Amino acid sequence: MPYYVILSNLTDEGRRTIKQKPARIIEVNKEIEAMGVKIHKQYALLGSHDFLNIVEAPDNETVMKMSVEIGSRGSVQMTTLPAVPVEEFIKKIK
Repeated sequence: MPYYVILSNLTDEGRRTIKQKPARIIEVNKEIEAMGVKIHKQYALLGSHDFLNIVEAPDNETVMKMSVEIGSRGSVQMTTLPAVPVEEFIKKIK
């Protein structure tokens, strides 16, 4: 299955929610997994982004639907990037 890197930034509303209820992050992760997107790693970041997720999904459409659903809530803005394992990348450019 394809991998994706998701960089996300909380909105003001999202920051208030996380401050009041930090466990909300885990709740949202469960919702994402129920949409067919498997979370492999998740990191809180310092700098220009708040979180980095490495996920796996069956296809672009599944990730797109998840992104629209989560993004439509108004608590986070996401940038999703398809990720190709280096070994696969090398095979394809030969």
